[in-house]
Amino acid sequence: MPGLPAFCLRPRDLRRGAVLTLAFLAAVATGALTGCWEHEDGAGAAEVRADLPASGAPRAAGTADRDAVARAAAEAVAEGKSGKKAAQDVVSRSGDRWGTVYDQGEYAAFTEGLDGHWTGVGVWAGRAHDGAIKVDRVQPGSPAARAGLRAGDRLLSVDGHAVTGLAVTDVVALLRGTAGTPVVLNLSRDGADLTETVRREQLRTEPVTVRQRPDGVTVIKVTSFTRGSGERVKAAVRAAPPGAGVMLDLRGNPGGLVTEAVTAASAFLDGGLVATYDVRGDQRVLYAAPGGDTTRPLVALVDGGTMSAAELVTGALQDRGRAVAVGSRTFGKGTVQMPTELPDGSVAELTVGTYRTPAGRSLDGDGITPDVPAGERAEERAVTVLGGLGVGP
Repeated sequence: MPGLPAFCLRPRDLRRGAVLTLAFLAAVATGALTGCWEHEDGAGAAEVRADLPASGAPRAAGTADRDAVARAAAEAVAEGKSGKKAAQDVVSRSGDRWGTVYDQGEYAAFTEGLDGHWTGVGVWAGRAHDGAIKVDRVQPGSPAARAGLRAGDRLLSVDGHAVTGLAVTDVVALLRGTAGTPVVLNLSRDGADLTETVRREQLRTEPVTVRQRPDGVTVIKVTSFTRGSGERVKAAVRAAPPGAGVMLDLRGNPGGLVTEAVTAASAFLDGGLVATYDVRGDQRVLYAAPGGDTTRPLVALVDGGTMSAAELVTGALQDRGRAVAVGSRTFGKGTVQMPTELPDGSVAELTVGTYRTPAGRSLDGDGITPDVPAGERAEERAVTVLGGLGVGP
């Protein structure tokens, strides 16, 4: 499983409020982001629950029962035990692959990350094949980068707390803290142990970057669908040279806010269907806004790290004949998560349904097969594709 940034605690997207997530956090159960479905800003989790059918409504396979999770947490709190742990035990036994439980601080940190900023050291943590906690990625210019941390380093302890056997979300919580405070990391690299003391900082990521190739093709790289990313994609398309081709690079994008993903898709569509999804059996629809650029030649670059909301965008553009997908098969995260506040203030993110592309494809477990397979030289292959679409020197 791809790693998450140490600013979020599982794959998904949202704000401090009611949000349905796709899970780009799964990319983070680790330090990355996740795909989410967002309701009105400021709406509380209780209001989100009120939008759902009665608890007797059918649940998708592999999902946790919201009432059972809340009941377990309440009973644990009444007995003086951890409501979060009790709830997580129920979620784990349910087979809900994307379900997770955050305490208040973790959830606040997670939602903060959806705004593109967080406090930490700048590492994305994940789990190695042998179960150890490893560094998946180091943010350039971060405290971790300045201290010399590298992708592949094994994390042994944080401030003296052994991390072996801990959930990745718990490790991420240890890495977070107050800006300016030090944290001691014990690591293993190539069989040698080392210790680094780094100071936490307020960090930011730029979810959308734009560059112009010498051949005139505009490359729009979207690393995650955090707040504002959709409008940045639209602005980049408007600023691209008239008639020039565009590469929408979604490689390694773990997802994010579904509202942002729909806005990004709207940059290339003139209204119409983007996706359908269900919430405990209640069918809903997502539409693009009118007025997008429907004539500019477009390629979507994807790979195994393209997840959730990023797959939603790719599937919509592919199904509607708007883009040629180039790269390798995507991750295959097509379920929807919704937050539920528990009696002790913790928050359970539970799977409530699935989404489908305009053609009715369910991507969960299967992902998207690119129209043009390509490996490391995917961008060069995309240039060739754009040439076939009438773009070239």
